[in-house]
Amino acid sequence: MTIALPDPRGARPLPVLQVIDGKAAAATRWTPEEVAVALVHDAGTTAVMMATPSDIEDLAIGFSLTEGIIESPAEIARLEVVSTDLGVEARLWLVAARSAKLASRRRSLAGPTGCGLCGVDSLKAVARPLPKAGGDLRLTAQDVQAALKTLSERQDLGRATRAAHAAAWWTPGEGLVMAREDVGRHNALDKLAGALAQDPIARAPGAVVLTSRVSIEMVQKAAMIGAEAIVAISAPTALAVEAADQAGITLVAIARDDGFMVFSHPQRLVGLGRDPNGDAVTLVRSAR
Repeated sequence: MTIALPDPRGARPLPVLQVIDGKAAAATRWTPEEVAVALVHDAGTTAVMMATPSDIEDLAIGFSLTEGIIESPAEIARLEVVSTDLGVEARLWLVAARSAKLASRRRSLAGPTGCGLCGVDSLKAVARPLPKAGGDLRLTAQDVQAALKTLSERQDLGRATRAAHAAAWWTPGEGLVMAREDVGRHNALDKLAGALAQDPIARAPGAVVLTSRVSIEMVQKAAMIGAEAIVAISAPTALAVEAADQAGITLVAIARDDGFMVFSHPQRLVGLGRDPNGDAVTLVRSAR
């Protein structure tokens, strides 16, 4: 079977020794690339992360948006991606007003693959205020299942390597309009954020669809790009549920072909039947 890759820099075939039933044979395995990526704003390093070296411009723009460094791509005066012997640098120069704001809150983030909260300058950054989600989105159970199926079909890097995360944007009218992949789940979501910011046509009310678990920083990033819902294959953390609840985001997780769980704001799910043997549904959060 021929595997189509979204970017030739995303993965490469490596020789391996494959052992099946105790018998060894030579084989080839597609393996994702992983390089150090430095995001440099106004000649100062803001973040260093390990990432798949594709869609780097999307990553740089998306990280800048989801971390509050900019509010719009229009605040980036210039962006260039430069390969070095040590990795890749995404160099961004901001417009004067935004540059001054960045200078007052300069921080450095450095961590392993897609580290979400490494190096934040204070504990307050973990619980930063988030924009409230809008109320226009409505989803059916069929929408959730279709979003998962379509995302699986769009994961070229994931199918080839079994070692990549994906993040996608789903709208009821258009279906899955955009997807990005990376070895890091935070990076995949930031790449999606950057791509969406450059394509206003794709920004109808929608949901972020994730192949990963949902931690608080994933909720924060989704909120910053205006997602009204998150649909994830894996489970959320308790803190992520609290953040989604406070931000007005419908959090759907542990999503499978035959069902899913809704952890916050179930009012966006419509057309659901009721299990006659089940209890009445209420989601009441107790204070910590």
